[in-house]
Amino acid sequence: MSEDVELPPGYPVQWEADVVLRDGSVGHLRPILPTDEEKIHAFHARQSDESIYMRFFAPLRRLSDKDVHRFTHVDYVDRVALVITVSDEILGIGRYDRIDATSAEVAFNVSDHYQGRGIGSVLLEHLAAIAQEFGITRFTAEVLPQNRKMLTVFSEAGYEVSRKVEDGIVALHFDIEPTDRSKAVAMSREHRAEAISVSRIMRPRIVAVIGAGRSPKTMGHHFLKNLLEAEFTGEVHPVNRKAKAILGRTTYDRIGDVPGPVDLAVIAVPAPKVLKVVDECAEAGVAALLVVSAGFGEGGGEGDELQAELVRRVRGSGMRIVGPNSFGIINTHPGMSLNASLSPTMPPVGHLGLFSQSGALGIAVLASAARRNLGISTFASAGNRVDVSGNDLMQYWIDDDDTHAVGLYLESMGNPRKFSRIARNLGLIKPVIVVQSGISAYGTPPGHRVRRTKVRPAVFGAMLRQAGVVRVSNVHQLFDVAQLVVHQPLPAGRRVAIVGNSAALGALSAGAVAGRGLTVTHGPVSLPSDATLEEFRDVLATAFDDPDVDSVMTCFIPPIVAHDEDVTEAVRAAARGSDKTCVATFLGMRGVDSSTHIDEGGTGQAIPVYAMPEDAAYALAKATKYAEWRNKDHGVPVAPAGINRRVAEDVVHTVLSVSPEGRRLNPDETRALLTAYGIEVWPSRRVTTVEEAVEAAEEIGYPVVLKSAAPMLRHQGGITGVRVDLGNAQSVTEAWISLHDRLSPLAAGQLEVQRMATPGVACLVSSDEDALFGPVVSFGVAGLPTELLDDIAHRIPPLTDVAVSELISSVKAAPVLHGHRGSTPVHRAALADLIARVSVISDDMPEVVSMRLNPVNAHPGGVEVLGAEVTVAPMARRTDPGRRSLT
Repeated sequence: MSEDVELPPGYPVQWEADVVLRDGSVGHLRPILPTDEEKIHAFHARQSDESIYMRFFAPLRRLSDKDVHRFTHVDYVDRVALVITVSDEILGIGRYDRIDATSAEVAFNVSDHYQGRGIGSVLLEHLAAIAQEFGITRFTAEVLPQNRKMLTVFSEAGYEVSRKVEDGIVALHFDIEPTDRSKAVAMSREHRAEAISVSRIMRPRIVAVIGAGRSPKTMGHHFLKNLLEAEFTGEVHPVNRKAKAILGRTTYDRIGDVPGPVDLAVIAVPAPKVLKVVDECAEAGVAALLVVSAGFGEGGGEGDELQAELVRRVRGSGMRIVGPNSFGIINTHPGMSLNASLSPTMPPVGHLGLFSQSGALGIAVLASAARRNLGISTFASAGNRVDVSGNDLMQYWIDDDDTHAVGLYLESMGNPRKFSRIARNLGLIKPVIVVQSGISAYGTPPGHRVRRTKVRPAVFGAMLRQAGVVRVSNVHQLFDVAQLVVHQPLPAGRRVAIVGNSAALGALSAGAVAGRGLTVTHGPVSLPSDATLEEFRDVLATAFDDPDVDSVMTCFIPPIVAHDEDVTEAVRAAARGSDKTCVATFLGMRGVDSSTHIDEGGTGQAIPVYAMPEDAAYALAKATKYAEWRNKDHGVPVAPAGINRRVAEDVVHTVLSVSPEGRRLNPDETRALLTAYGIEVWPSRRVTTVEEAVEAAEEIGYPVVLKSAAPMLRHQGGITGVRVDLGNAQSVTEAWISLHDRLSPLAAGQLEVQRMATPGVACLVSSDEDALFGPVVSFGVAGLPTELLDDIAHRIPPLTDVAVSELISSVKAAPVLHGHRGSTPVHRAALADLIARVSVISDDMPEVVSMRLNPVNAHPGGVEVLGAEVTVAPMARRTDPGRRSLT
């Protein structure tokens, strides 16, 4: 939205979004404005007679000023209209008008010139999400039978649509509550659009270098030179007003003079000139930009403002942007040979996709890969990451047949929730290896737009594990793992054979393997240093043929009798004849030192070679753990029965209407909210006198518990703040006197009475809404394990039944739930059901910013929620809002 446009009262800025359309271009979606009247007239004037008739059921060649006024003046509640624009031109309009409390009529109009780009689907998706915010659960629409395109928009959205033909018009009705199918359709469309969008960047046919200078000292010169020397298979055109030719290529004064539609424009001009160049690229119809210029958000101050304006202009013009301050992009495919980067040499062709953010790290990453002779499929440096990010590249890599594994060096993360979702989809078919650096509230690199997070670092690690990501600590480990998963089959299990020609090296290898959680089931077999080549082959064959072996680790020092290359080839031959994983440590061997021998073209089952056994064991353990995650049952999304979301929304909206800034719910409000999601909270009564305590106990029913209501004591247990199993008035009176006398000096004398629960294990179940991560669900055994030892586990909703089970099992204190020292195990299914309900609440309702169920009493017969605290606040916009949006 242009900053000089005056917004009407109630204008919902939070509905604005940049969305990737079906062809990979970007459109800006926003609520309609009263100032859009002339734009609506212009939009209508461009439409064909047929399109006008399809929309209005009449040949209205010109809309009346009265109609346009009605279209553009809405209340953003009962009457809502959205438009999608590119370069401030309206491409599509979608609207709904409320019919009654729960239903509305919806209609769309898409420009003839932009049909087939998925504009109608995007508008429907966003309108449905907005309508649900105001209690609308059902859409109706009237469509002419011949309007097949609009009928397709509804039928392919994933909703259950009913149709009825009346008077030559098709009346459609459908519930807009998200279903598994509608969610899957939206995510599939998002994936396809974003993958196509990145493909136009990574597979361009025409590249222009703007700012390519004659001086070898200029950045533009380097980019042009590297493109040409890599023998890029497409067209390369330098743009420079001050030169006729550069490096033998004819130059053009302006980007608009370059022949043909430019897929990618490399911008290498000083930062103050970038915006003017961007406007010229937009006018020329350039699809995407690679901005390598520095001087933006990384410097702060005016650079931040310049960067924000850069994003606004690029996206407003329908383009994507890599950078600014980017090191560049590379695609090694022989049919592309794209080196639009500062790397003077192309990496070897291979199957590892790489992503980094800063340019300096890009240099280090590529250099490390080159030293190992590890082939690369594609590489991208996001720079300040104002638009194209690791999430976008992962969408592209899902479909890229040239990429078999992915490595990402992440210094920041702008959308962890979306990252988790995409990484999980990618990880199911290809390993995702992540070097994490500085993902915290304090480690954001300059120039990166990241929301502040309050969650513990453990949440980030839990998110990665939940998504099946292979997490490593540095680039060295990234390539250790990558050279294994790219060139070897994944381990089928944890059983390892160790074969070598040194007893000391074999023992060291066995220790390293066992230390990483793997099991040595064969060997270590140690040949003498003077063993023959045939002996080497025999022991290798025996190890690979052993049915109790999943992976083989070979550890050789330079042999005396056999030639080192002969031993290497023997290992390769044994591995090629088996479907088992093979890793090698060749100490001092020539030609394979810290390298992977790759067949020509980057294909074949090469052997990953490591300098030390510890490195090999580390990579093997990571690959094994990833294989286990990939092959396991990931479960189905939790969908607890008996949920009434509308009642919960009424509770929250009622509270926020009175307390707009939010507050903690009182006990009755808390009980009503949780009951709507099938969670019963045991009642308790605060008491201030012994008489009130006895009266409360008799109302609740004996036996009861008398406990302190002070926050510092209420969940501690023990004799300090609680008296249990009180069976009559006399015991309540004695307990009151004891606790009141003991706790009053500590200002903890406020007490409460509650029914006595079945003896069990006290647990904590909670959820928190974080500005960066969105909802985070946590679980732990209450008391000392969580408060002193920080033994608490986390997961990011939405959860599956398997994820809930893993959450329970992942805390160190989990054995107390499962029959520790002969006790009867708790009712795990009931505990899992409670956690599932909490996860659904947190996912459904961003307004629930904090929820603590503590204590949750888990026992063999079930679970009881004995205490609950809920805080609500106005809904913040999530980084992954449930409808397509570039954030």
